[in-house]
Amino acid sequence: MQQLNQSQVSEFILLGLTNSQDIQFLLFALFSVIYVATVSGNLLIVVTVFYIPNLYTPMYFLLGNLSFVDMILASFITPKVIVNLIKKQKTISFAGCFTQIFLLHLLGGVEMVLLVSMAYDRYVAICKPLHYTTIMNKKVCVLLVVTSWFLGLLHSGLQIPFVVNLPICGPNVVDSIFCDLPLVAKLACVHTYIVQIVIVANSGMISLSCFVILLISYSLILLTVRNHSSTGQSKARATLTAHITVVILFFGPCIFIYIWPFSNHSVDKFLAVFYTIVTPILNPIIYTLRNKEMKTAMKTLWGAFLSSREDT
Repeated sequence: MQQLNQSQVSEFILLGLTNSQDIQFLLFALFSVIYVATVSGNLLIVVTVFYIPNLYTPMYFLLGNLSFVDMILASFITPKVIVNLIKKQKTISFAGCFTQIFLLHLLGGVEMVLLVSMAYDRYVAICKPLHYTTIMNKKVCVLLVVTSWFLGLLHSGLQIPFVVNLPICGPNVVDSIFCDLPLVAKLACVHTYIVQIVIVANSGMISLSCFVILLISYSLILLTVRNHSSTGQSKARATLTAHITVVILFFGPCIFIYIWPFSNHSVDKFLAVFYTIVTPILNPIIYTLRNKEMKTAMKTLWGAFLSSREDT
């Protein structure tokens, strides 16, 4: 073990998506545009939610926090991916690798709990409308957000110690665009059966259990919506469709990567790109283009911005 510890690697090599320079250049341009749009779109949602009084509701409060998490998620992974696309040596330090792993699972756990909280908010709003303001008060909303960060920290903190102390004596090549637990654990010089079980039990089962809870919640909501008026049905279904779309797009890749026993590097790479680079931009698109109230609020914000510029 002493020999293994002495040969601990100091950095990892990320293989990325492709070796073709032409494709890498196209991906560089595409990911750069997506990143700017992701940060801009989610920042716009956060500012709109906390600036426009009409959006001072539990649903938009949770949405603002979700956009904030997506903005951070994109910011600590996507820039490194973009830079590596134009670098010959696609390396990341040992500390940088495990920082990526920690933040990925921290923010992933936070987003899971926020999505469950948003489903609970819609359940109360549609199934118990007379008690909505009492149940979903300001203290409850803040508690839900604080709980999401606590559980995300717990989810990430429980896994990191199992991997960070593994002896990795080479190779140090990670076949992906960023570091993640299953890929780094495979590089260890010792058997990692228990570590793999911990990863599946923690990341995989949490993703799957949250996904099942969300499916049950939305099924109950949809059954309740059927008894509402046609106008109420239309508005509720539009909101639920947006929520369900985000849930499927976020949880689908996570469940496949951490639970599916048959590893396929090409598919895993695509899913990794999808839920770390593409998914964060889908939230502003889904929650703004399909939401009249949000679009109206953004127009109000834009009008206020123009008025302030004219005054100056």
